[in-house]
Amino acid sequence: MQPATNIFSLHGCPPSYLSHFPTSTPFCGQNPNPFFSFESGVYTPQFMSLSSNNSTSEEGEENLTEIFNERKQKRKISNRESARRSRMRKQRQADELWSQVMWLRNENHQLLRKLNCVLESQEKVIEENAQLKEETSELKHLISDMQLQNQSPFSGIRDDIV
Repeated sequence: MQPATNIFSLHGCPPSYLSHFPTSTPFCGQNPNPFFSFESGVYTPQFMSLSSNNSTSEEGEENLTEIFNERKQKRKISNRESARRSRMRKQRQADELWSQVMWLRNENHQLLRKLNCVLESQEKVIEENAQLKEETSELKHLISDMQLQNQSPFSGIRDDIV
C-alpha cells in the first residue's frame, strides 16, 4: 500500500493551473473540498475550517450544519408537496376511471335493452314468417289441386247432373 500524501504538500502551494481559484482563501496546507480527504482518498463528512481559530471553526461548522439542515427541510417540504400532488393526481385518475365505469355500465344496460327488443322483434318475425310459409304451402297445394281438376278429362262434366 502506498503512503497517503497530500498533493499540495509537495510544492507548498497549489500548481499554477489552479490560479483561477480565489486567493483570499489559499489552499496551501488545507483541503479545498470539505467532503474529500486527500490523505485517505475517500469522502468524509468533515467540515472545512477557513481559519485556525477554533471559535471561527465551530461557527463555520454551525453555519454549514444550518445550511445542510435548511436544505434538508426544503427537500422534505418539496418531497411532501410532490407526494401530495402525486396523491391528488392518482385520486383524479381513479375518479375519472370510476366515472368511465359508470358511463360504460349505463351504456351496457341501454344496449342490453335494445338487444332484448331486437330479439323479441326477431322472434315475432320468425313466427310470422313460419305462418306465411305455411299459408304459402297451403295455397300452392290448393292451386295445384285446382289445376289438376281443370286438366282432368272429365273437367267439362258436371257432378250434379248424374
